[in-house]
Amino acid sequence: MTRARSNRSGAKDADVFVGRVLAWHGEEGWGVLASDAVPGPVWAHFSDIEADGFRELTVGGRVTFTVEEAEQDGYHWRAVRVWTEGDGRRP
Repeated sequence: MTRARSNRSGAKDADVFVGRVLAWHGEEGWGVLASDAVPGPVWAHFSDIEADGFRELTVGGRVTFTVEEAEQDGYHWRAVRVWTEGDGRRP
């Protein structure tokens, strides 16, 4: 797997993965994603979901996402951008 790279200025150069939502804590605004192509669970925050209006994910739902290698609440991977299935803005 090629590791994703992220530039904190907003520019991103990353691989895109397809996976599913393992858990979502709606009141706290974060959850966990998984993909066979990423070596471990991926922490995701609602602010990284590419959508208009209220942003949340559904457990078991299919998602497309980019990641960065980072420590976040005990996870070694953090989502940088997340798209839900059916979102026309997906890469």
